[in-house]
Amino acid sequence: MTRRSTAAGALATGAAGLLLALGAAAPAHAAGYRYWSFWESDAGKWTYATQGPATARPADGDAIGFRFALSEDSADATRPTAAPDFAAICADVGKTAGTKRIAVVVDFGTPKDAPAGETPPKTAPTTGCARVAENGTAADALAAVATPLRYDSSAMLCGIAGYPKQGCGEAVADAPDVTATAATAAPKAAEEDGGGPSLGLLVGGGAVLALGAAAVWKSRRRA
Repeated sequence: MTRRSTAAGALATGAAGLLLALGAAAPAHAAGYRYWSFWESDAGKWTYATQGPATARPADGDAIGFRFALSEDSADATRPTAAPDFAAICADVGKTAGTKRIAVVVDFGTPKDAPAGETPPKTAPTTGCARVAENGTAADALAAVATPLRYDSSAMLCGIAGYPKQGCGEAVADAPDVTATAATAAPKAAEEDGGGPSLGLLVGGGAVLALGAAAVWKSRRRA
């Protein structure tokens, strides 16, 4: 086994341990998490994305969606309320060589989803047709139609079009009926029309932890 594979294994183990530790330390009565969820179109319906917008590469004619909401658990993300209608959103945008068109839906959620002291900037979802390079990502498409964007140090998407102004996927406590922690909550079964994330939030949390651990490992190598 090479030193690189050994370090990678240690990194994965450390990330998993941190995820479990954070889950165990989560509030026993956490209502869930307030965050931007990422969705992709599938047969005219929204389905929870299985990877982040920075790595997803939608094709010409696809639609992607983002919804800000307070989700009760890792399998309870709320879909955008506007349909993934590429034909309508990109009706006036023609195809050009070397580019692709992506329909983008941004749903800022409801006032009850908003962090303290903030309100959604718009009550209805906004849409836009992004024209990006053929190898462009979902993040590129989002940046083309909804700025400014805010990311944290682990590259997690925290804000779209300046909303919310602060915070990033934080746990929301004080819900008396929710007792499972983030690390042990059982995922709900996905619905036929796309379902919820089914542990997508935990997968994203693991990715964030791995990114952080990788940064530490790289800094140590440089030292």
